[in-house]
Amino acid sequence: MEQNALQVKERSPKIANTIIDCIGRTPLVRLNSLFAPHGVSIFAKLEMMNPGGSMKDRPARYIIEKGLREGTIQANTHLIESTSGNLGIGLALAAKMYGLKFTCVVDPKITSTNLRMITYLGAQIDMVKEPDEFGSYLQSRISRVKELASQDRHAYWINQYANPLNWEAHYYGAGEEIVEQMDSPIDYLVCAVSTTGSILGISRRVKEAFPRAKIIAVDAVGSIIFGTPAAQRELPGIGANRVPELFASLEVDQVIHVNDRESVQGCRKLLEREGIFAGGSSGSLVAALQKLLPTLPPSANVVTVLPDRGERYLDTVYDERWVQQLPLGNDSAEQNQYEQGVVKK
Repeated sequence: MEQNALQVKERSPKIANTIIDCIGRTPLVRLNSLFAPHGVSIFAKLEMMNPGGSMKDRPARYIIEKGLREGTIQANTHLIESTSGNLGIGLALAAKMYGLKFTCVVDPKITSTNLRMITYLGAQIDMVKEPDEFGSYLQSRISRVKELASQDRHAYWINQYANPLNWEAHYYGAGEEIVEQMDSPIDYLVCAVSTTGSILGISRRVKEAFPRAKIIAVDAVGSIIFGTPAAQRELPGIGANRVPELFASLEVDQVIHVNDRESVQGCRKLLEREGIFAGGSSGSLVAALQKLLPTLPPSANVVTVLPDRGERYLDTVYDERWVQQLPLGNDSAEQNQYEQGVVKK
């Protein structure tokens, strides 16, 4: 009996000291059902399995812990960031564990679930109400962050769109894990873009291990990251109406644009066929993969990254009343280009 007890102890996982020690080591799962007719092997990194529910837990922890080690973040530091929700949750979680003050600048498009989660985790909420020149709120949020930071000498702006620690967190995090988890070469890496930190960090690590891998970005119709026209978008977490300072277009081989309705349909299909209850940007990836796969050889290995959980989208993506209010699109040349699927650099 003593020997059996010892064997069990040796097999038991290491006990985490805090909840943020549980960030990372997310599963990589083969999507067997959804894309089976194409014959292509699709592997999905389930970043929604992080304790805060999204891939944004990684940069939240990485930026704060590195700042504490290097002295750029101290006990009296006031963290401030503009976010559509997921990074806000990750930062609120990490700030709570390290006893730091955190103000989250959000806008009316944040889901009610995300807003409540950030609040329950102890962060202060500052909501902008006026849209920017593009009819969105990103520029308005950033202006508000700068205003708040100028009023507090202890302020530290996380600045996920320009902070290189953002992509480093994904390089050493999901990127490293994907390389370790795959037992065959990666031919294509398909990632959603917003700050572009995750696609850059993950792809840089993947390209080191598999130099021939093609990097496919999935962007929202209406996002201007790749120089396409600005338009109204409703789904948070994908796309942007400003080009991130981190952005490196030469590291992306191909771009696929997906509209809000396609993203919703992708979420529903992912849940129905694979039992994965994921957020809006994951639906965008499913929709993009459906456009991409017919162009790939059956032997291809494709890795994608599902950013967050679905429960925080119950009042949007999974609410028929919200979905019915989404625009149906238009017949402009730009929209037709988007609808055709793949847009190359």
